[in-house]
Amino acid sequence: MLINLLKISIPTALAFFLGLLITPVATHFFYKYKMWKRHSRNGNGVSEAFQKIHNEQGELNTPRVGGIIIWVSVLVTTGLFYAAALFLPAPNTEKMNFLSRNQTLIPFFTLLIGSLVGLWDDLIQIYGHGKFSRDSHSWRIWKVTLVAILSFLIGAWFFLKLGMVAIHIPFGGEIFLGAVIVPFFMLVALAIFSGGVIDGIDGLSGGVLASIFAAYSVIAYSYNQIDIAAFSGVIAGALFAFLWFNIPPARFYMGETGIMGLTLTLAAIAFLTDSVLILPVVALPLVLTSGSVILQTLSKKYRKGKRIFLLAPLHHHLEASGWSSYKVTMRFWILSVIFAIVGIILAVISR
Repeated sequence: MLINLLKISIPTALAFFLGLLITPVATHFFYKYKMWKRHSRNGNGVSEAFQKIHNEQGELNTPRVGGIIIWVSVLVTTGLFYAAALFLPAPNTEKMNFLSRNQTLIPFFTLLIGSLVGLWDDLIQIYGHGKFSRDSHSWRIWKVTLVAILSFLIGAWFFLKLGMVAIHIPFGGEIFLGAVIVPFFMLVALAIFSGGVIDGIDGLSGGVLASIFAAYSVIAYSYNQIDIAAFSGVIAGALFAFLWFNIPPARFYMGETGIMGLTLTLAAIAFLTDSVLILPVVALPLVLTSGSVILQTLSKKYRKGKRIFLLAPLHHHLEASGWSSYKVTMRFWILSVIFAIVGIILAVISR
C-alpha cells in the first residue's frame, strides 16, 4: 500500500513543481511572441450585456496558450518515470513507472494528441487571417468535428483493442452496449468538451478541472487502478501549478491546447475506470456550464428569441446578474470540491 501511495504522490508533486519551474520561461515566451487573440469578441452582434462584463483589453493582451504548461508538465513527468524504469531497471524504478499499456497509454496519447490539435486551433486564432481567426461559426463546427474524429478513434480502440462492450451502472450491475460503446464514447467526449466553455473567467477552468482529476485519482486508487490514479494525480498537480500563476487576474488563459486535451483525457479516464455514469456528478460544474448553453440555445430557437439566462454559459449569467468574477470563480471552486467528494463516495459505495 505504501508503494502505491508513493507512486501517486511523488509524480503528482513533481508535476506541480515542474509546472512552477516551466511557467516563468513559458510566460516570457508567450508575451515575447504576443500569443493572444487578435480580434475581440465585442461587436458583430454580441449582446450589450456581454460587452459590459467582457474584459476586452485583458483578452487582447493575455496569452491564450497556457495549457501548454499543463500538458508539458504531465508529459515530462510521465517520461521521467518511464525513462528511469527503462534505463535504470530496478524493482523500485519499475514500480514507480505508471505508463502502462492496459491503463495509461490511451490517456497519455489522448492528452498529447488532443493538446496538439488544440494548440493548432489556438495558433490559428493568434496568427491566422480571415473568418477562422475570428472564431466564426464555421470554425466552431470544424472544431467539434475534430473532437468527434478523435473521440471516434479512441472509442474504436476501446471496443476493438480492449474489448470494452459494457458500462457499469452504479448500484445496478452493468449494461451491455457492444459496438454502440463507440458512439457513446463520442457523445460523452463531445459533452465534456462542450463544458470547456467554462474557460471564460480567470482561474475558473483550472480550479474546476483540478478538482475533477484529483477526484478521479482517488476513484482509480479505490479500484486498484494505480497507474490511472498516478496519471490523474499528475494532471491535477500540473493544473495546480497552472492555477498558482493564474489566480485572478490571469497571467494567461488555458486555451484550446488545454481544454481539448484535458476534456478528451477525462472522458478516456472515466471509461477506463468504468465510472462514466459517475462523471456527471464529479464534473457537475462542466454539466451546468454546458447545460446552460444548450437550454439558452433551445429557448431562443423555440420561444421566439426569449432567453432563460441573461447570458450563457452560466458563469457569465452570474456576472451579468451582478456577481463579481472573483465570487463566481470561488463559488464554482467550492462546488467542484463538494461534488468531487460526493462523486468519490458514490463511486466507492456503488461497486
